[in-house]
Amino acid sequence: MNVKQFIKQHREDWQQLELMIATMQKRKSSITGADINQFHRLYQKATHNLSYSQTYFLNNEVTHYLNGIVSKSHNLLYKNQITSMKQFRHFFSTKFIGLLLEQWKFIVAAMILFTLGAAGSFFSLINDPLHIYSILPAEMAQNIEPEKLGNHDGAVDSAFMSASIMTNNIQVAIFAFAGGVTFGIVTIYLLIYNGIIVGALAGLYWHHGMSYDFWAYIVPHGMIELTAIFIAGGAGLLMGYRLLVPGNYSRGYQLKQQAKRSVQLLLGTIPLFVIAGVIEGFITPAAISLKAKYIVAFLTVIGLILYMITGKLFIKKKQPTANYGS
Repeated sequence: MNVKQFIKQHREDWQQLELMIATMQKRKSSITGADINQFHRLYQKATHNLSYSQTYFLNNEVTHYLNGIVSKSHNLLYKNQITSMKQFRHFFSTKFIGLLLEQWKFIVAAMILFTLGAAGSFFSLINDPLHIYSILPAEMAQNIEPEKLGNHDGAVDSAFMSASIMTNNIQVAIFAFAGGVTFGIVTIYLLIYNGIIVGALAGLYWHHGMSYDFWAYIVPHGMIELTAIFIAGGAGLLMGYRLLVPGNYSRGYQLKQQAKRSVQLLLGTIPLFVIAGVIEGFITPAAISLKAKYIVAFLTVIGLILYMITGKLFIKKKQPTANYGS
């Protein structure tokens, strides 16, 4: 194949790649997944053409031309990789908090469902501590020994415990979120059931006069952990509500639209579960005073509040202001 045949055979693809480079540089917000796939295909093809041209037409102008468009394509891809970090920061500083503020009613609803379950089992245990065997799973109820709370500080593999706890909590959040496709029924069940577990344990330790000790081992990680579960549960309730009350749209359309928001809410909880898992694995079982554990809980609450306030202020700052002088 001579150089003219080579150019004639591939010129159309090169021109299309050049056009896509110009388009992607000007209109980044309107780029679709199909555009990216097409761009990547043309970029790979141009790379192979450049390799061939460097082998057979090293000193020809076509080699310099191909080197130019391949370099531009590579720089564009590399730049997009850099902006992915900006997108990550944007999500947690703006998008996630915006969704929380927008869907706060569903998150509060998740908290209320959890609280109802917890209150019911708590008062049941106050009236009769033997109810623990009918409320909790048999294996869990038989292994609870309130008088031994805190006797095993530091005796476990904290790293393994932290990883196990994170995995379990994220699974609970995923199930709570995914339960939305059942019109929220599974989500409601999980929230109430988990509330029942916590309430039953709280009632049992209250009966033994150890509420202060019990909550010292719960609240350091629990404040963040429960917040994340309420958010994930709220995401499931949001999806379930839109399926139950689709309004002027079909349920299929609502599922597609609301699933996107719900997934974003769920993804936003992952760092919270990681933090809660680290605290539960390393700080909760640590041989430190109960007062210190409460201080950790207080700091986690302050951290959550500051995160929300900072994010809200950042969103407000980015909102365009009206130009009344025009």
